[in-house]
Amino acid sequence: MKRAIFPGSFDPLTLGHYDIIKRGITLFDELVIAIGINAEKKYMFDLEVRKQFIVETFKNESKIKVMTYKGLTVDFCKKVEADFILRGLRNPADFEFEKAIAHTNRSLSEIETVFLLTSSRTSFISSSIVRDVIRHGGDYTGLVPEIVRVP
Repeated sequence: MKRAIFPGSFDPLTLGHYDIIKRGITLFDELVIAIGINAEKKYMFDLEVRKQFIVETFKNESKIKVMTYKGLTVDFCKKVEADFILRGLRNPADFEFEKAIAHTNRSLSEIETVFLLTSSRTSFISSSIVRDVIRHGGDYTGLVPEIVRVP
């Protein structure tokens, strides 16, 4: 079985994440959406809300599991017996950042990182941009899946 994890904070889930997840499930037998917990980080949405956004969005996708984890991503991969990490790339800066992480993860374990380029229609979307739009009362409905569109 080819199992991959798609790690992130998903604060909140965006249409960019959605695009990578939908395309990723065509490549793997199972995709674990892994919500990382970082006590140092201040989140806009609490963990259970973020998890619920993802569970509801993909409730009809049998190949998707949603889990949370603390610590190193490679340790979580070992725990769930994943052989791949799935990551999305929006731009050259993402590539440089993700490349360094992939090399580090590879040096710590046998894990392979698979990169997918985001689609052109979602390549500008990031969770931090969405949070900024929400904070300032802007219309963020075209940036997130329907379930994330909270009043």
